[in-house]
Amino acid sequence: MTKRRSRGDGGLHWDEKRQRWIATASLGYDPSGKRIVKRASGKTKTAAKAKLKEVLRDFEDGLAIAPTGYTVRDAVTDWLAYGLSGRDKSTVETNTILCNTHVIPSLGARKLRDLSADDVDRWLADKSKVLSTRSLEAIRSCLNRAVKRAMARDKVKRNVVELCSVPAGRPGRPSKSLTLNQADAVLVAAEDSPLYAYIVVSLLTGGRTEEMRPLRWDHVDLDGNPTAVPEIPPHIAVWRSVRSSGDTKTRKSRRTLALPGRAVDALKIQRERQGWQRVAAGDQWQECGLVFTSAVGTELDAANVRREFRKVLAGAAQIPGVDLTPHEWTTRETRTSFVSILSDRGIPLEEISRLVGHSSTAVTEEVYRKQIRPVIQTGATAMDGIFGTPVPPER
Repeated sequence: MTKRRSRGDGGLHWDEKRQRWIATASLGYDPSGKRIVKRASGKTKTAAKAKLKEVLRDFEDGLAIAPTGYTVRDAVTDWLAYGLSGRDKSTVETNTILCNTHVIPSLGARKLRDLSADDVDRWLADKSKVLSTRSLEAIRSCLNRAVKRAMARDKVKRNVVELCSVPAGRPGRPSKSLTLNQADAVLVAAEDSPLYAYIVVSLLTGGRTEEMRPLRWDHVDLDGNPTAVPEIPPHIAVWRSVRSSGDTKTRKSRRTLALPGRAVDALKIQRERQGWQRVAAGDQWQECGLVFTSAVGTELDAANVRREFRKVLAGAAQIPGVDLTPHEWTTRETRTSFVSILSDRGIPLEEISRLVGHSSTAVTEEVYRKQIRPVIQTGATAMDGIFGTPVPPER
């Protein structure tokens, strides 16, 4: 006689209609008082019993409500729908594109509970053939956060993505900086551009493009206060960015920068040009108080800024002795050029770090390593001042 299953071990019966063995487990009650029943099936009695054991084991591990058919696609889709609440629209769009392009097509059909570290390693290794290391970090982060969210909701026992490291990907586009000759040519070529003041201020202050676009006139002082003690020069207050919160990238990114004379002149020209734009736009003008705007007063779009910047570079490339390939450059490289030019003039790394708003000199050195002057001359210069430069002996 078949031994009766103990209470709590679930039930097992043959379904004539489905021609399968059905395993059933009662796992208590939900908050509404409804009984929670989990079912699994198999072609054989042994297969059904194995699935029943898995259901009971999951219940003991706290995964009683986890659906057995919950896939990586489901986890990623749920994270995109609910896990990015309050994030900037562009952040949501970027993560959605990464997931739909790289995560879901490769791993989406895999059941989340069956996803292994080996699966993730193979996926990352395959993607490393076509993506840069930074892009690999981004897609791994998307998957990691999606699985972590699912784990917090009892959909999976552990997050295997955290066990996997990111392999080296294809080399990314190297960051570049303009030479002094190239930078001077760009400033000349920009004089007839609607972005003249934008390019001048970006190149001569090292501001990030996301800090320049939301710059307001009430954060610009073109006169300063010569009678103050100490004297207050013309300056801009870099206190905002295009981030959803409006905050700058880091605490030290919030800074007030003195303006070089050329930048002051460019901003005066910009104020006059904007006045004529306001007249030309008439009722279509949208007053936002921004320094750099479109023809109707709205904030500049990053893609439009990049396109116009490359037009300026194309003009600079026509100047004799200037070698530039416009499509290889982006507006963020006015910032690397600022660092490079200052470093070539012997400005200390600590001062450059303060000017560009980095949290530490380590960030400046890591991000702009190729732009930082490799020869440290401070000691040699000081010693020459102390002991003098030796006169070469006569021959």
